[in-house]
Amino acid sequence: MSVFGKLFGGGGKGGKGPSAQEAIQKLRETEEMLTKKQEFLEKKIDQELITAKKNGTKNKRAALQALKRKKRYEKQLTQIDGTLSTIEFQREALENANTNTEVLKNMGFAAKAMKAAHENMDIDKVDDLMQDITEQQELAQEISDAISKPVGFGDEFDEPGCSDFLLEQEELDKNLLEIGGTENVPLPNVPSTSLPSRPAKKEDEDEDDMEDLQRWAMQAN
Repeated sequence: MSVFGKLFGGGGKGGKGPSAQEAIQKLRETEEMLTKKQEFLEKKIDQELITAKKNGTKNKRAALQALKRKKRYEKQLTQIDGTLSTIEFQREALENANTNTEVLKNMGFAAKAMKAAHENMDIDKVDDLMQDITEQQELAQEISDAISKPVGFGDEFDEPGCSDFLLEQEELDKNLLEIGGTENVPLPNVPSTSLPSRPAKKEDEDEDDMEDLQRWAMQAN
């Protein structure tokens, strides 16, 4: 059995391996244990360094022993650093794999839900429905355009008799314009006798004169 198999409690052949969550938890516990070991070794290194300096001149043998222990602790510390790097890399890979597994699982669940939602749908019916919606939208737009047009105004008159009425109205207006010309209308002779002078009455007299002229024009026709 491999070292990691012993660490994670894996069984022999045919045994079910640990889950990703269990392996991740074990790796985190191992990281915590090695980190505490690092802190312990760092303290031991500092103590051995103090001992070596203290006995440097008095007891060279004790100083050399302290330096040897210091180097041994430093070697262990280096090994632990490498082990922690390996465990951290493996833990991150497991976490990514576990995340991918959850993502794929959720995507599969969503795919099944989508398939169930589309199970009773017919693409031909959907096309027909969209065509009906388009036609109804166009009809609604035509109705809106028709309602927004002013009634009785504009150039589009298709009712029976409207064209004849417009032609007759145009002919009548033309005749009235010809009659209204002063060169063809015979006016009555102006009286030769002078009228007695009297004080002018401003607006009332002008209105009376205009009415007389209009009356004479009508009699002449």
